Amino acid sequence: MLLIHGLLKTMEGEDISDGYLLVKGSKIAALGRMEELPPDLAREQEIWDLTGKTVYPGFIDAHSHLGMWEDGLGDEGDDGNEDTDPTTPQLRALDAVNPTDHCFEEAADAGVTTVLTGPGSANPIAGEWIAMKTCGRRIDDMVISPTAGMKFALGENPKMCYHGKNQMPVTRMATAALIREQLSKAKRYQKDKELAATEEDYDEPEYDIKCEALLPLLKGEQKAFFHAHRTDDMFTAIRLAKEFKLDYVLVHGTEGYQVADLLQEENAPVIAGPIICDRSKPELRGLTPQNAGELAKNGLLVAICTDHPVIPIQYLPLSAGIAVAAGMEYEEALRAITINPAKICGLDDVVGSLKPGKCADLAVFEGDPLSVYSSPCMVVIDGNVVKDKLGGPAHA
Repeated sequence: MLLIHGLLKTMEGEDISDGYLLVKGSKIAALGRMEELPPDLAREQEIWDLTGKTVYPGFIDAHSHLGMWEDGLGDEGDDGNEDTDPTTPQLRALDAVNPTDHCFEEAADAGVTTVLTGPGSANPIAGEWIAMKTCGRRIDDMVISPTAGMKFALGENPKMCYHGKNQMPVTRMATAALIREQLSKAKRYQKDKELAATEEDYDEPEYDIKCEALLPLLKGEQKAFFHAHRTDDMFTAIRLAKEFKLDYVLVHGTEGYQVADLLQEENAPVIAGPIICDRSKPELRGLTPQNAGELAKNGLLVAICTDHPVIPIQYLPLSAGIAVAAGMEYEEALRAITINPAKICGLDDVVGSLKPGKCADLAVFEGDPLSVYSSPCMVVIDGNVVKDKLGGPAHA
């Protein structure tokens, strides 16, 4: 497939005003200016003329619960919180996501081609998150990374969940203590396994599925996603991350604008959002659509998320548009739903920008993608056209 005469928003530092983009299989094979197009490519490919249109990398939602809370099914479709045990690192989103939920179609239709999804924030340690594409029939075929991150939660949600059960944690102290306890156990378990592998007289520790699940995190092979709205919870997350040398990300960061300079000193990446929601609980009282922009202005790496189903996944680009209306620079808002979430989540080698070798995930627009009036006229995921309002290729 060869796309010609499109404006290419590469998110790699330079846009191409009149460009071509070649897709082979599931990857971007080449791109460049039209005057540089090799003549043999134009003879052999299925050609799409995108004159007057702009090609963006497929959008990325770095924090959602897509497929974990299925749309319109109530309790039957709720597989997001195993709130019977406050520490459940052994849970895997891969075993819960239902790709037949029609919200996947709505995501793809809006140009959202990659999402991170997983368990919610009832538990201090909730389980493993996955990174996946939004098109497919079997979850195993849609996954980019089955162990993209481990979900932690601080603040109001764990407190409220377990308060009614008369069970720890009911305070922020207890939430942090439970996380610290489980990470310490995993750290000791890791050491025991290493000693058993090198010392003949040292016995292998008894198998512990919780500790096993945390080993990739302790080895730096997995991100630590910390749900934190209030400033104090953000700094608790940073404290825990430093203590256990975790590669961490702050999720939500609702009050981040209040301490943006301090977060910048820590070089803390933030997945900000949801933006289009009400102040539904006490720790959201500081919510403002200006947050993402203020964090970006202070030099932080910022992504914007929907937290689907809190905000339906198809409103990710609209969320970025509202951030622009609240003062975020336009190009920074585009980065916040493309290359920035890819970088934050460790996926920028495969998605997030238009570059040879990366996945052929494309969203083609005639208008402003961040406008409420706009919808993609073409969406490509892994080289497959999943939405076409152009009427097919110009010629083959």
